[in-house]
Amino acid sequence: MSDVAVVIGRFQPVHNGHLALLRAALAEAPRVIVMLGSARQARSPRHPFSWTERAEMLRLALTEEERQRVEIVPLRDLYDEARWVQAVRAAVRERVGSADVTLVGHFKDATSDYLRRFSPWKLLSLPRQHRVDATDLRAALYEAEPQDLDGVLASWIDQVPPGTRSFVQAWAHLPYLAALRREWAMLKRYRQAWAAAPYAPVFVTVDLVLQCAGHVLLIQRAQDPGQGLWALPGGFVEPRDTLYQSAVRELEEETGLRLLPDTLASALLGVAVFDHPDRSQRGRTITHAHHFDLGDRELPEVQGADDAAQARWVPVAELAGMEEQFFDDHFHMLDRFLALLPVE
Repeated sequence: MSDVAVVIGRFQPVHNGHLALLRAALAEAPRVIVMLGSARQARSPRHPFSWTERAEMLRLALTEEERQRVEIVPLRDLYDEARWVQAVRAAVRERVGSADVTLVGHFKDATSDYLRRFSPWKLLSLPRQHRVDATDLRAALYEAEPQDLDGVLASWIDQVPPGTRSFVQAWAHLPYLAALRREWAMLKRYRQAWAAAPYAPVFVTVDLVLQCAGHVLLIQRAQDPGQGLWALPGGFVEPRDTLYQSAVRELEEETGLRLLPDTLASALLGVAVFDHPDRSQRGRTITHAHHFDLGDRELPEVQGADDAAQARWVPVAELAGMEEQFFDDHFHMLDRFLALLPVE
């Protein structure tokens, strides 16, 4: 046995496979730390439940004695594996020091390769614990008509703990599910549009981190996916545009901001590529974030247009408090350039 067992997962929602994995960890060590992934993300079809809601589902699935031995810790995605692994290690070290640690997990597919990144921790690799998939559970929740919700939850009886069913039953009456269903349907249509392609497409986009006088220019998305969430100005690269030309075009189309070409070019500080396979629910999307700084001049006037419901200059000091209101990984783009999160 080890001193501590660590389980990493998203638990969207908690199902019987998760519970079996957690109980294997409890059999391995007297103390278990659950690193609850995708914490502090905006709600989306992939992330419908907040980390606190998932933590409650986990507690409901455990006995009282088991709850006393399990600590649940929120974990951001970060979209940078090296930094993410460092954050996991730091969180565990903060709680248990140099204790003997075993990482408990299951190699589901390529997304589970992170389990190999924690040497010298011991790895307890388990076979699939239950034939259930959280993706299928979420799909059933989104595709059913509201009046059919009870039937959907009844079909989960041998797939999720009773506490998950009762929690989702109550959660479904909160003002989230209708918007998630709408966005799910949009994403499904989007994927069907290119389903007949011989290979899954890789989309190329641009985004802009534009600073001025201690502020950053943001837009609020007018359409799904992410309707109502804050984002960076940006969009898809046109066939005859360079990346830079696409960035300038999207800036003008979404915010109405037009600057002299030399002014914008001289303000460019750098470009970073964000290519995590799961960064966008629309499909594999690689974006090139352009970082500009206009200095301490007066804030230019902006107005939302095209795909933006509004455009606004937001003080950099307020961005960290808005983390759960950002679309996809846009908060982490800002963090990459502006160091919004503490270094682990």
